[in-house]
Amino acid sequence: MDNTLQLKAENAVWVSHSLFARNKTSGSSANISFRHNNTIYISASGTCLGTISADDFVPLSLDGQALSDQKPSKEWPLHIALYQKSESIGAVIHTHSTYSVLWSFIPAADETDVIPDHTPYLRMKLGSVGFVPYAAPGSEALFQAFRSRIHDSDGFILKKHGPVVPGKDILDAFYCLEELEESAHIAWELNRAGIAI
Repeated sequence: MDNTLQLKAENAVWVSHSLFARNKTSGSSANISFRHNNTIYISASGTCLGTISADDFVPLSLDGQALSDQKPSKEWPLHIALYQKSESIGAVIHTHSTYSVLWSFIPAADETDVIPDHTPYLRMKLGSVGFVPYAAPGSEALFQAFRSRIHDSDGFILKKHGPVVPGKDILDAFYCLEELEESAHIAWELNRAGIAI
């Protein structure tokens, strides 16, 4: 493993452990990936982000072909779709974080931009966040729905499922995901209090 790839893997492990330790994901419900040269490295199927190691990332080609005997996360097409969207995307994180899932039940007038601007930081860090219609996790229907909306927004919340957030590298994706979840939390609490801004 070259030094740059090793550093990317170490950062992905740190991010994964941080998300798990702070209850932003649980069990084996999340997946995470990063790009190195023309190869994508994604968490293996069934991996727990709390115990993931650098050896738990499965290499894939940019068209989704596995480059090892390990089985990638079943939701690898979500990640590949984002890497194919832009060469500037260097990492993708998908979790089932609580407030993003809760917010996905709130109807939106514009499903390409669903998180209110209660603070300026989500727009500054990530941009717009769109809803993707519900389809069963890991299904081709979900992947088709995701691809149909991929150019409409910068980040995404899969309805009744959770956020999918890209970044220029793994730490950038992590910061964007954190801001999305915090913004969803604020929006949820203000909505519960009957406050609309």
